[in-house]
Amino acid sequence: MNSDVQQVTNFFNTKRLRLSIILVIFGLAYIGASIGLGFQTQSLLNVQAGIAWLIHNFIPNEASQGYWNEIIQQLFRTFIVAVASTTCAAVVSLFLAIIGAQTLTPAITVSWVIRCLSSLLRNIPIVAWAMILLFSFKQNDLTGFLALFFMTLGFLTRAFMETIEDFGTEKIQALQATGATYLQVIFQGLLPEIAVALMTWILYMIENNVRDATLVGLLTGTGIGFIFNLYFKSLRYGAAGLVVLSVIILVVAVELISNLIGRLLS
Repeated sequence: MNSDVQQVTNFFNTKRLRLSIILVIFGLAYIGASIGLGFQTQSLLNVQAGIAWLIHNFIPNEASQGYWNEIIQQLFRTFIVAVASTTCAAVVSLFLAIIGAQTLTPAITVSWVIRCLSSLLRNIPIVAWAMILLFSFKQNDLTGFLALFFMTLGFLTRAFMETIEDFGTEKIQALQATGATYLQVIFQGLLPEIAVALMTWILYMIENNVRDATLVGLLTGTGIGFIFNLYFKSLRYGAAGLVVLSVIILVVAVELISNLIGRLLS
């Protein structure tokens, strides 16, 4: 009995020691970062003043109600760019995933090339994509579309490849054993089975791209991001707050619709 109690005590002492070490490491990391950045801890005491300023200035008022028409137009424009870039990237990603998945690839070299390409595309931040493309395509909707397209292409290609590989080599071999051709295996065996999973990934990326399209608009001078920047710089804080509110409503609505579609498909 005493040995059991001793074991329990030693266990909790070990856990407590590990927790203390972790807390010390985080504390030292915070102190080091604060010194390196010149951050003053007492600045945190003024956070409530900043929050109070935001609440006072960014809550939409009567003067900002007249901006609804322009905001809705730009919000719809942003939504269209996000959906168009996602759907176009999904089509290309599906093709790349089929020839890149290890269970279907014509050559292992092709699979590795596609994997490296998808890793490169998705690991470049959306802001970096927008800045790179901005020099070639200037400030327009095409720049935002391409930035979202390339990032989505990398993400969906990898996601689709993993989904296809989860289908299993045994199932593909069983279909081929019945005399099914390569295209029959894909279009009549594989795609109907993984259609729900693919649609789930596409819906997820639409949600994500609706949010990212707002940030891209700040850089490309288009959509809802552009008018937010315009209102903010012209000190029309109430209108800028209305833009933030409209983006939140759109993102929540897209998420609810995506969840509903997901439940219907499943």
